[in-house]
Amino acid sequence: MTGKMKVLLPQPIEREALDILAANRLDVITAAEPKPEIVGPLMKDTQAIVLRTGIKITRELLAHPNDLMTISRTGAGVDNVDLAAATEKGIIVTSSIGANTTSVAEHAMALILALFKQLFLMDAEVRKGNFSIRYKNCPADLRDKTIGIVGFGRIGSLIARGCHDLFAMKVLACDALLGDAQKASYRDWVRFTDLAELCRDSDVISIHTPLTPDTRGMFNRRFFSQMKRTAFIVNTSRGGVIDEGALIQALKEGVIAGAGLDVFENEPIPAGHELLELRNVILTPHTAALTQECVIRMAVAGAQRVVDLFNGFLPENVANPEVLALRRWRSLKGR
Repeated sequence: MTGKMKVLLPQPIEREALDILAANRLDVITAAEPKPEIVGPLMKDTQAIVLRTGIKITRELLAHPNDLMTISRTGAGVDNVDLAAATEKGIIVTSSIGANTTSVAEHAMALILALFKQLFLMDAEVRKGNFSIRYKNCPADLRDKTIGIVGFGRIGSLIARGCHDLFAMKVLACDALLGDAQKASYRDWVRFTDLAELCRDSDVISIHTPLTPDTRGMFNRRFFSQMKRTAFIVNTSRGGVIDEGALIQALKEGVIAGAGLDVFENEPIPAGHELLELRNVILTPHTAALTQECVIRMAVAGAQRVVDLFNGFLPENVANPEVLALRRWRSLKGR
């Protein structure tokens, strides 16, 4: 590493990650607020950004004077970075994909269990003195039910394995990006199918697909109309993959039994939003990966990738690998 390199933090990161930057004698600049008008001017002469979710690095932001080599996401997704613009400028974009796998899987499982066992209804009724709710037999078993996993990557496959092994659940999966050889490795306990069959036959659907132009709003009115009336849907991926208006209508009209949502079309969810009034939906504030342990793992990984690149090594989890063809990156070690 040569010279004094600058790292911009649009939002604060964990002490453990700051220690890594400090140990490598990097100049750290933290924005007062993650707003474009504040972050933009701070980018001057900056070589790296360690990015959380509070701001999107847009083409307009990247037009500010900077010497950026990399944008390192502490989270698993890079949907708050304009990848095309970053690539045009030769900037390597990375993420901490994998660091949040178990945390998000645990959160999705907690939502699934809460829905099947009707934990929030049970809690509310007991607090009201209605102990006799126990005789309504509202909870349901997971055992022998069918879970449909949309997006069979690290998180989706881990949830599927847990449901299959712990509760003897049947597993359906839909993932257009998974190759035939990968699918074959699961053939003893997973049945891969199309989205229509998955939504028709599943008792609960757990979404783990990224937000892209193709997946935006893919869970729409037609999708919900094909689900069982007793089925639940859980989303811990990105809010935009669900048509919220269609979901609200399905929940209101009993087209489906309920939903567990950690992500929303607009975050934070606005006051007065219809979802806030529904009793058959569990809402959490995009917190699946925000355990004490996971935020440290993700921030440490994000900081370490910056240090690796500054030291001439290819960082992990490059989201725009086409940028590596540029002359400036041809000498990276580990390519």
